[in-house]
Amino acid sequence: MQHQSWRTRMAVRAGIASTSRQYRRLIGAALAAALCAGSTALAQDGKALFEAKCAVCHNIGGGPKVGPDLKGIVAKRGKDGTVAVVLDPAKAGLKPTMPNLGVPRKDAETLVAYLDQMQGAAGMTAASKETASAPAAKEPAAQGTPAEIQLGGDLFEGKVRFSNGGPSCNACHHVRSDAHLGGGVLASELTLVFSRMGKQGVSAILGSSPFPVMQTAYAGKEFSDKEINALVGFLQQVDKEHARQMPKEWGWRMFSAGAGGVIVLLGIFSLAGRGRKKRCVNQDIYDRQVKSE
Repeated sequence: MQHQSWRTRMAVRAGIASTSRQYRRLIGAALAAALCAGSTALAQDGKALFEAKCAVCHNIGGGPKVGPDLKGIVAKRGKDGTVAVVLDPAKAGLKPTMPNLGVPRKDAETLVAYLDQMQGAAGMTAASKETASAPAAKEPAAQGTPAEIQLGGDLFEGKVRFSNGGPSCNACHHVRSDAHLGGGVLASELTLVFSRMGKQGVSAILGSSPFPVMQTAYAGKEFSDKEINALVGFLQQVDKEHARQMPKEWGWRMFSAGAGGVIVLLGIFSLAGRGRKKRCVNQDIYDRQVKSE
């Protein structure tokens, strides 16, 4: 009886241990599934953010684009450092060509987590694959036609309206050119933007801008391909000719023109007043009356 009781107790213990192992396996599987689902959701959110905010200028593993390749950026700067770059590039020491994306910290952390996940991956994002599979594009030597350059200048200054009703470029941007009025100072000066970004970069920015202010200004008012080509041609021409441009001081020129106009008007008035009587008219009437008496 004692032997059977011992066997029974051992069997119960074995059953309990087996059940415990099964529960642990189920809990482990559930945790793994939850982590996998969370990782998948994070990857999807990070990929969406990357394609919306970064893909116009950067690749992950596909080589430099407008900006540098971001593969390994997290390993180089660390997660906190990369988040700081996304939140405020200027404060983090980057060049002015890197815009402030205006994203909240949560999105910045999601984006950095995606970059961290992708830095060791052999694959690339869809945008990177397309860039990698296509032959490397060389900067074309040919410039825009005179008609395109003229149209680009008129669009930039607002002499010609954009087809979708967007604001003129010089409302916010300035270029140094003898042939064009100075523009605003709310955004970057664009005289040498073509040298900094090239045709591909300028076209990409105009086609899908990563700048929050520009996104808001042109929401639903996107540039047409013809307008993009014209603006690129104009900026390329301005960049090429910037060394020959004389600095424009429109304030002094307008003041000088106004002062000159005043002098001319005073001269006209002085000539017109030469034939006017210098004596009082009443004095002449009095003199005539005295003589008649």
